[in-house]
Amino acid sequence: MTSPIDETLVSIAILKAKPGQREALRESLLALIEPTRAEPGCLDYVLFELRDEPGTFYMRESFTSPAALDLHKATPHFHAFAAKASDLLAEPLRLVFLDRVSS
Repeated sequence: MTSPIDETLVSIAILKAKPGQREALRESLLALIEPTRAEPGCLDYVLFELRDEPGTFYMRESFTSPAALDLHKATPHFHAFAAKASDLLAEPLRLVFLDRVSS
């Protein structure tokens, strides 16, 4: 039995704050949560901070399709974050895509 192709995109964005920018990065990431969750196609958008490495954040993201992720990247709130990211991040954002293995 073949199942339909699941276009759902699940990813984790890894964001490391520059020295002295932890709180500013945290606040900027928190500001993305509510408007992103309201986007059509957003299934999950949750921020975590690495317990043993304060200032390293993980954003768990899930969108219904690649098109929904593209729409997210085109929103004003995402563009506002991207415009200040270089001032906040110690290294470029790393986006890791995941394939679901279990239920």
